Amino acid sequence: MKLIDSILADAQSIATLRRDIHAHPELCFEEERTADLIAKALTDWGIPVHRGLGKTGVVGIVKNGTSERAVGLRADIDALPMTEHNSFAHASKHHGKMHACGHDGHTAMLLAAAKHLSKHRNFDGTVYLVFQPAEEGGGGAREMIKDGLFEKFPMEAMFGAHNWPGMAAGQFALKTGPVFASSNEFKIVLRGKGAHAAMPHNGIDPVPAACQMVQAFQTIITRNKRPIDAGVISVTMIHTGEATNVVPDSCEIQGTVRTFTLEVLDLIERRMKEVAQGVAQTFELQCEFSFRRNYPPTINHAAETAFVGEVLSDLVGAENVQEFEPTMGAEDFSFYLLEKPGCYFLIGNGDGSHRVGGHGMGPCMLHNPSYDFNDELIPLGGSMWVRMAEAWLAKPRP
Repeated sequence: MKLIDSILADAQSIATLRRDIHAHPELCFEEERTADLIAKALTDWGIPVHRGLGKTGVVGIVKNGTSERAVGLRADIDALPMTEHNSFAHASKHHGKMHACGHDGHTAMLLAAAKHLSKHRNFDGTVYLVFQPAEEGGGGAREMIKDGLFEKFPMEAMFGAHNWPGMAAGQFALKTGPVFASSNEFKIVLRGKGAHAAMPHNGIDPVPAACQMVQAFQTIITRNKRPIDAGVISVTMIHTGEATNVVPDSCEIQGTVRTFTLEVLDLIERRMKEVAQGVAQTFELQCEFSFRRNYPPTINHAAETAFVGEVLSDLVGAENVQEFEPTMGAEDFSFYLLEKPGCYFLIGNGDGSHRVGGHGMGPCMLHNPSYDFNDELIPLGGSMWVRMAEAWLAKPRP
């Protein structure tokens, strides 16, 4: 493992900073303290800072030489709306808010790289350090782009990484093509006519129709799309009724849809609407159908993924760079990849044994109240970003 000496020397101070961020989690578009901390650190290291993209985003600009070439490196900075079960010293001080996905660690790894890049500048060109808010449902990447990220900071490519519990520290995983799914939500309201449960013929009951509808949605997955195309429809909420002896006058159905391609997503949305309206008509109900597209699928570009694989193989050995099995989870790095070539990959967070005393009884998994980022990754992640930036700016223009 070829870690950079200066990053190793600074690892403890960066870990202290990471734990400070962990102890003061902020939700999407509320990351004022976190952004202040990031901006101060960058400024102290002589790195010019631009603030305000995506409301609370921070962009650090590290330039050297005369080349106009540039590359972007991204870390997300927001926390989750959940209560932490850990009781160690750096546990969340804000009830109902927690860094349970490791964005504090992602920030720390990029800050470790920033400090080295500013001090040594072994490259010709510009490295843009993108600290992005609101990944957890707010679409912070989309908002930074809307606010002119790529116009203000023209870059050839964009790279990002996420820690991955269960994969050994010192290992990475990546893959060309779809790696995270699109994330979408639907809401269907069926409106009928209430009645006494003993005299249901006097009403129009939405409940049997809802049951039929939920079952019919699964035929979209099994009979409308090709079996080799991934797609998931999950009905996760059905709300209806207030009393056991009353036929309700309405029923609300909600859930999510996830796909790896927009073509399959288009198909599922169209067929869900047709099925919902058709079932409602059959049962003489009114139907309100809404479908919201949140994050598109995260699709890695082939050349950039191969480039990342080469850099990581040189850093930790090819045997420690695995092929990533795509997940139906979602990631708003997808918005960057719609605009720029790039790659989103994984860095192993270990099995949880790194956690200090006072951690919760649950597993060290993402979005778990007992999670904590593995600080051993800071020198590895910092070295990773430095080598990636240097290698990109040294390679022939794409």
